[in-house]
Amino acid sequence: MNLHRPIAPRSAGSTGSLVLLVLLLASSAASAHSEQNAGGGFVAGFEHPITGLDHVVAMVAVGLWGAFLGSRATWLLPVVFPMVMAVGGALGVAGVPIPKEVVEICIAASAIVLGIMVAGKLKPPIWVAAIIVGFFAIFHGHAHGSELPNNANPLAYSAGFVIATGLLHLCGIAFGLLAKWPWGQWAVRSGGVIVASIGIYYLAEALKPEKEDAAAPRQAAMLESNNSLSPG
Repeated sequence: MNLHRPIAPRSAGSTGSLVLLVLLLASSAASAHSEQNAGGGFVAGFEHPITGLDHVVAMVAVGLWGAFLGSRATWLLPVVFPMVMAVGGALGVAGVPIPKEVVEICIAASAIVLGIMVAGKLKPPIWVAAIIVGFFAIFHGHAHGSELPNNANPLAYSAGFVIATGLLHLCGIAFGLLAKWPWGQWAVRSGGVIVASIGIYYLAEALKPEKEDAAAPRQAAMLESNNSLSPG
């Protein structure tokens, strides 16, 4: 019985098509970038997700969780996240207001929730996992879109951060595939603990009161008082 033979070529073909699509998007986005200032476009968009640790760990965790869930989730979650994130990015580019504090809290919470899912080997129905991932993707996308550099092509910039996100998902999937072995499961679950811990740190930072802003009026008052006391 060769029940698995028809699946292998189809899987390889799907993977090849996915890689080809990514390359085509990258090349078209890079062409758009060549017409922009150096500070914007595709490169700026590509760099944005990989220069923030909170973004990186959440992106990797999506791939980790998808690999842990197995079956269709391995690829479904890393597809849902960039698609919904692109919507969030469009909202950010369009200037649709979401308080910065809310965005930062939700980004940190995404790392915590996804990390806990991986560390705890939690396997909800695939549609529940997709909703969780899609919800957090909105805020990651909005954070990217709202920081669109001046004079940057929005499409090239968006393509950059979507492709970078996809590559981070692939890193998570590659690591998550270690869960096929008993020792690998512990390694992957340990990765989930690390992701959640980083998320807790960023959540604490996001919830921390703005001490500098609160101290600024006092400092200004003290400076004014000193100036008034100084001779002539």
